[in-house]
Amino acid sequence: MPPRFFIDSTLTAETDVALPEAVVRHVQVLRLNPGDDITLFDGRGGSHAATLVEIGKRNAMARIGGHDPFEAETPLRVTLAQGLAGGDKMDWLIEKSVELGVAAIQPLQAARSVVRLSAERAQKRQAHWQALVQAACEQCGRNRLPEVAPVANLESWLGQQASPATSRSARLLVSPRALQSLVSFATEQRNALLDCGVTLLIGPEGGLAPDEEAAALRAGFTGVSLGPRILRTETAGLACLATLNAVLGGF
Repeated sequence: MPPRFFIDSTLTAETDVALPEAVVRHVQVLRLNPGDDITLFDGRGGSHAATLVEIGKRNAMARIGGHDPFEAETPLRVTLAQGLAGGDKMDWLIEKSVELGVAAIQPLQAARSVVRLSAERAQKRQAHWQALVQAACEQCGRNRLPEVAPVANLESWLGQQASPATSRSARLLVSPRALQSLVSFATEQRNALLDCGVTLLIGPEGGLAPDEEAAALRAGFTGVSLGPRILRTETAGLACLATLNAVLGGF
């Protein structure tokens, strides 16, 4: 398959486009040459075949071909509300959640989050995570980029979830104390979930504090379990995405 690159501008067939600096560097790393085929997508749906026509030290041009409307999205829209995890765990789970079809990611500062981000650092991390999303889409064949929302305080975010404007999406709290399994919930609510989408709330290392779980339940979240084993925070969300794909047709 030709290498895939995201271009943050509208692509039009039968025109030439100057590739962004980051894409130029990638083209050079791959040792591509004029005449080589590539695939470009702009996040608005589908992709375009393209051909490199010029490669310089700091610039490159590509001629855009026809539009391919194929999409690799899953049938279920999932927002992953993830408690901030330490080290490179957030990077890893964001990359893998994109591969598994997540539609949006909401990083959350929770009571037990190991990482504490100032406003400036949180903004930089958001930009870094969005770049990871782009790279993951280029790799896995998705043509629509999931959005990484600004880091939010869990308590404030839960207050917003309780409003009528956000009530349509099903809201699931992944908890080892929940009595119903995610599989049984997804099976029973299949049509409703496919229609309205899902917000998955995952705690950080150590899980959500008891008062945070209680607040989530008051905000309309339903507790679901992933079985008797305690999964790491970077595993839980991915397990949920894989389960929902298996039950609802994403695989």
